Amino acid sequence: MDDKLSIRVNVADRYYPLRVDRDDEEKIRKAARLINEKVLQYKQRYHDKDVQDFLAMASLQYVIKMLDLENKHDYSPIVDAVKDLNDKLEAILTEE
Repeated sequence: MDDKLSIRVNVADRYYPLRVDRDDEEKIRKAARLINEKVLQYKQRYHDKDVQDFLAMASLQYVIKMLDLENKHDYSPIVDAVKDLNDKLEAILTEE
């Protein structure tokens, strides 16, 4: 059974037809709602710009936030430290 759903998403007063997994529908609609809220904030603050500028600024703001979150979830230094400790423990245990 095809678990795809056809939806229309409104982003900055334009509708986009999408074919999405049913499990992703809520996430996609929430993303569109957040973009629209951010665009509205920029519209209310800056009257001399157009929607393209607001979309660009909203995109930039959300990508910066995403990159910050990715950096917070970088566990490689911890993994490296654990490997180093493990190697030291193995060396100590094999000496005896």
